Amino acid sequence: MAGLANTRWGLVLAVWAAGLGAAAQYGKVSVVFDRIAALYPGAETWLSLSVSMTGLMGILLGVVAGLFVASLGFRRTLVWSLAVGAAMSALQALHLPYGLFLLTRVIEGMSHLGIVVAGPTLMALLASPGHRGTALTIWSTFFGVSFAVLNWVGLPLVAEHGVLALFGAHAGVMAALALLLHRALRDLPVPSRQPLPALAALPGLHLRIYRSPFKLAPAAGWLFYTCCFVALMTVLPPHLPEAQRALVMGAFPLVSILSSMLLGVALLRWRMPPVHLAQLGFGLCLLAGLWLWWMPGDWLACLALALAFGLVQSGSFAAVPHLNDSAVDQAEANGAMSQAGNAGNVIGTPLLLGAVGMAGYGGMMLVVCGLFLAGILAHQLLAAQRRRSVA
Repeated sequence: MAGLANTRWGLVLAVWAAGLGAAAQYGKVSVVFDRIAALYPGAETWLSLSVSMTGLMGILLGVVAGLFVASLGFRRTLVWSLAVGAAMSALQALHLPYGLFLLTRVIEGMSHLGIVVAGPTLMALLASPGHRGTALTIWSTFFGVSFAVLNWVGLPLVAEHGVLALFGAHAGVMAALALLLHRALRDLPVPSRQPLPALAALPGLHLRIYRSPFKLAPAAGWLFYTCCFVALMTVLPPHLPEAQRALVMGAFPLVSILSSMLLGVALLRWRMPPVHLAQLGFGLCLLAGLWLWWMPGDWLACLALALAFGLVQSGSFAAVPHLNDSAVDQAEANGAMSQAGNAGNVIGTPLLLGAVGMAGYGGMMLVVCGLFLAGILAHQLLAAQRRRSVA
């Protein structure tokens, strides 16, 4: 479905706020992970599940989420996912036993999928054709902005009132967004709902998406991006000078966001194709990675890497509507991106920690550079397939 004649920026930002809430489903546990042990003192061995259970659902259900969202409806999915997320956070604020807490995290993972698949598709519908790249670039910042807000606002709240207060605040924000978007999106023209896919057909539907160089391309690049971004923010700090560590790593996501919003948007408006923008970002990431390999811990190289990451973010999300015209195809491509992103987040940190253990800092940075190169090549191979398919 084509976008609106005039972009509805207020609603674009409201849907983006829903993305912030979805990212906070991860961040509300990640930023206070050291305090979760005090909340559940008997669960030390299993504490990592409080994060990974949410990501696991994205790996298992990411692609089919796009198919079910197209069937259930984009507005309905977004609003109900926000409501379910609010309910899970409210239950978590009651200090459930750890087993029930993990169950709420699994359900939250499904809520998260609904938001991250329906959200960008609705943003593309809310934007005029000329503003879609800008709108999707705004969406691409939702993880970084959410984590920044949690650090600036959430951590002081936790320091004053405890972890359960953060869960309660998140529940309130998600519930308010559900009510707001339920009313605000009622008059948005959306595509007709698709038939609900049969369970027996799901493997074949997966293959249909994986075989499409149009639907798969954003996810293929996103896999290599997510293998590196969060993993580097976890693994890199000990290798930076202690005096600069907090400042550089605090600036890292902010530089990435600014790069995406300013440079990424400008290049898209100058008609650079989103896939080329993502490849440019990967190329600059490769150069910055080699810089960090040659000069370990250099603060300027770290910020150059963050700037390059921002271009990959912009190009990757903008590539979804650029390569896929219909909202249904976009939902499927967004589902594949969600699956790839969760897989990259799960794979990246153990991979880089293993590289450090086997080959030290230098070996780790060469692995990272290899992943950046793989991102460029993946886009190049899929672009060649697209050219053959339309020839």
